[in-house]
Amino acid sequence: MAKTLSKAQRQRQALVRLLIMAAILVCVNILASYFHSGIDLTQERRFTVTAPTKKVLGNMKEVAVIDVYLQGKFPAELQRLQEAVRQELSKFKELSGNKIIFRFINPIEGKNDKEQKEIVHELAQKGVRLLELSSTKEDDEYSTKPFFPYALVQYNNKEMAVPLLENPQGKSPAEKTSYSEMALEYKFANAINQLSRRDQAHIAYITGNGEPLDISTVDMLMSVTKNYALDTVDLSHTLQISLAYDAIIIYSPKTPFSGPEKLKIDQYIMRGGHVLWAVNNMNASLDSFSHSPQFIATEAGLDLDDILYKYGVRINNDLLEDEELNLPLPRTYNGGTPELHPWVYFPKLNPTSDNPIVKNMDFVMSGFTNTIDTIRSSGIKKTTLLHSSAHSLNPRSPVRVSLSMMNYPPKPETYTKSYLPVAVLLEGKFHSAYQGLLAPSYLRVLDSLHQPFIQVCDSENSMIVVSSGQIFSNGYTAKEGVLSMGYYNYTQEFFANRDFLLNCLEYLTDRSGVLEARAKEVKIRLLDMPRANTEKTTWQVVNVGVPLAIVFIFASGYFFYRKRRYEVQKTPKKLQ
Repeated sequence: MAKTLSKAQRQRQALVRLLIMAAILVCVNILASYFHSGIDLTQERRFTVTAPTKKVLGNMKEVAVIDVYLQGKFPAELQRLQEAVRQELSKFKELSGNKIIFRFINPIEGKNDKEQKEIVHELAQKGVRLLELSSTKEDDEYSTKPFFPYALVQYNNKEMAVPLLENPQGKSPAEKTSYSEMALEYKFANAINQLSRRDQAHIAYITGNGEPLDISTVDMLMSVTKNYALDTVDLSHTLQISLAYDAIIIYSPKTPFSGPEKLKIDQYIMRGGHVLWAVNNMNASLDSFSHSPQFIATEAGLDLDDILYKYGVRINNDLLEDEELNLPLPRTYNGGTPELHPWVYFPKLNPTSDNPIVKNMDFVMSGFTNTIDTIRSSGIKKTTLLHSSAHSLNPRSPVRVSLSMMNYPPKPETYTKSYLPVAVLLEGKFHSAYQGLLAPSYLRVLDSLHQPFIQVCDSENSMIVVSSGQIFSNGYTAKEGVLSMGYYNYTQEFFANRDFLLNCLEYLTDRSGVLEARAKEVKIRLLDMPRANTEKTTWQVVNVGVPLAIVFIFASGYFFYRKRRYEVQKTPKKLQ
């Protein structure tokens, strides 16, 4: 006869099993706190940290402290961003070997008005701006609620503000949140990478050919100096451009370049130097209207065509007109109120490339822009970074520009050209524009100066050519002072000009590859609201009823199993 367990024995056995299960759960949780992983099932691998970011985190020597100021009760979209920041920093903490400490704080909570003003001012000096949450009809609790959508990264005895909220034009709140989430890895990794550098990369702003150094370049130069060591170099008063500069900026020159000046640029490139060109081949600006409502735009005659052609591009002597994507200008009629009218010469440039410089970036504003042709050149890869819309035109020099054009709406059928390039990335082993052209006597002079002539780059190099001389300029008003680069005062819109500038410089100077994180694909998967409203009850039943039914079925089966098992144990076998 089978041995039947007593009630006390069954209780002890159940207690032992319970204790074993509890111990296993405790051990699993302890191990999970130190070792945990996940499987990224998204098609675009949006939750997978890129290899360059892992390398930066793995090379951290000290502990980084990150204060996240996005703390408090917010609408659903900001709560989602808040949780995304928490998850991203948790991944960073694990990959860095617990060398990241982060905390969510509201810096003005519990402070009086005077203390709040002092804190807001102090944070503004560090690049952390106070914003106000717009009021909503659904919930007045959030009206005029102040908040800081920023984090402050402190590492290597330095600190950097990280904006958490993206604001791409024409996107819904849900889409803006998705873009913000996708940018988190790059923003935090870039901040740690920048702060970890012992020496900043050096940038030279080239002068000597009428390049502006006035109030219109204040924001550009200040933006560069936040991340780089910036010098000015007068090209006409230097024997060569030093390789101590990781990159040089040639911005909006006004006077022709001489042969020796172009040779200095050419040999800097041949020795591995990087160049960001922002050049306009036409004399055109709003100042041209100061004496007349019209002017003739003519060639600037900078004499750069020969060397740029050798590197693989040609900046055309034309003016880009964009009928589809442009900015308006105010026009007053008969002393009345100014009205905004489309101005085809102020295009909004479209960044659609997958290159990390412009991937997921908003429009870039420009004015009086040329177009670029790419030239067949062996071994040089060309990537268009910015271009016009599908309805464009580029009349050649000379071009008559008149304010009276705003009196007549643009005719789409006349704008027959599409996606004209305005910014191009060139990569490869460049050949000197002076290969086989220098006289032997000049070569001997170079040798005597210990500057041997180099005909071809020894290794892969890169440069970026932009055919706009105003793309990095800032506006100015007597009331507001210097405006931000990319801010258009007439429509009060912000564009991504500063991001484009800094991304270009980072691509040219930073070998860590962190910029790769910007190239993550953003796929917005939003609800089909009409279908969601129609099938609302069905999915509520599925989400609530199905889990309860599964639990009920499992419980019934388990109860039936236990009942049959113990009935069999209690029934003695018949003696044979």
